[in-house]
Amino acid sequence: MKPRIFNPTRREVLAGLGASAAGLLGGGATPVTTTQLALQARPATLALRPDQPPAPIWELTAVSHLGNVHLRRGDRCEVTFRNALPVPLAPVWYGLDGAAVADPLRGRAPTAPDATEISIISIPNAGTLVADFRLFEDRLKQPMRPLPVIAEETSRVAVDRDEVLLIEEWRVRLDGTALPPGQDAKDTTPLYTLNGRTSFELSAAASERLRLRFINGSQRSVLAIKLEGHEVQVMALDGQPAEPFPARNGALVLAPGARADAFVDAAMSAALVLHDGKEARPIGRLAVSGKLERRTPLLAPQALPSNDLPEKLDLKGALRFDVALGAADTDWTRTANFSTTSAPAFRAKAGRTVVLALKNPAPVTTVFHLHGHHFRLLDRLDDGWKPYWLDTLAIEPGQTQRIALAATSPGRWLIESVVTDWAAPRLVRWYGVE
Repeated sequence: MKPRIFNPTRREVLAGLGASAAGLLGGGATPVTTTQLALQARPATLALRPDQPPAPIWELTAVSHLGNVHLRRGDRCEVTFRNALPVPLAPVWYGLDGAAVADPLRGRAPTAPDATEISIISIPNAGTLVADFRLFEDRLKQPMRPLPVIAEETSRVAVDRDEVLLIEEWRVRLDGTALPPGQDAKDTTPLYTLNGRTSFELSAAASERLRLRFINGSQRSVLAIKLEGHEVQVMALDGQPAEPFPARNGALVLAPGARADAFVDAAMSAALVLHDGKEARPIGRLAVSGKLERRTPLLAPQALPSNDLPEKLDLKGALRFDVALGAADTDWTRTANFSTTSAPAFRAKAGRTVVLALKNPAPVTTVFHLHGHHFRLLDRLDDGWKPYWLDTLAIEPGQTQRIALAATSPGRWLIESVVTDWAAPRLVRWYGVE
């Protein structure tokens, strides 16, 4: 079937030309590289219970890569997407700021079954990214696996190994099959996998410095994961560098879709323990043997290279908006009914700082996700911010959290809201930067 080709937007073309000119004229600046990425949505199976046949699932996979997908900050990426599933779909990218083609609900039609489409995306920032189909939950017939994507820094990061740890959440029926999110989970049992396995082992040598990219690929649950007996140094959150800090009690707490890059110096064999808010369970193991010989001792981790987000935000001159999350506000809609003719959550001029007061009126935790930009989580007194950037935030029942963003990317962008209940619908709105 002949592929349809989506042309890049005028803004993406101008950005690409500017980057190319910088490579030619910038006195040693890195030229733009075009990389090829072939993605496919297809049926698959996954072994969830040892006493039952593998469960049918759907997956997004990179047929052009063996192992993890590695791109590079500053690259121009030509993505060929093949839809081998019986429903229209389009991959949605999480963690790419300002990438218009990454937000398919804003006017771009999804790819029809048995069709292929080609699109161009830029990779403006290094970090841990995710591509998946969560915006198309209403049409999924099977639970769907996301695809982790690594956007590498342009300079070397001082680690011995770089590993992705994808946590996934399943609701398993009595017959061993799995239930897609957004449906009643009655008579199912929650089950979690790490890199597609119910029991995962990562081998390492003693004193090896590991960069572990934790991804909460679950669709509804806030999860905590802990590597016992080790100090876990947080280096990045949601694909953006942070001021390095130790994880509290060695545990990382991640909302659905959130990512955390951590440095760990392997010291001894230890369990990876997952907590879903109800119980703790071992989900994997770090197996340490031998010793990595070094010429020089390990130094304290240094901050990852900046992605050039602003160092300061103008809170005093910020535009301020209240946004109530979820079904209590009738402006939210299910993804299948979304239209940009609906009322925006807010509008802002490019270059302005925007402060959002996010209120969760629901009796359960609600997860908020912002497309197009990252944000700072503000201190309670609204006089500063946490030393990291986020694109995903879990807000407890009845709470209001304040966030601030620099509105740098013109366009119409999505925001998502979903409560932490398997049967809950995923809701969306949009905001405009002009």
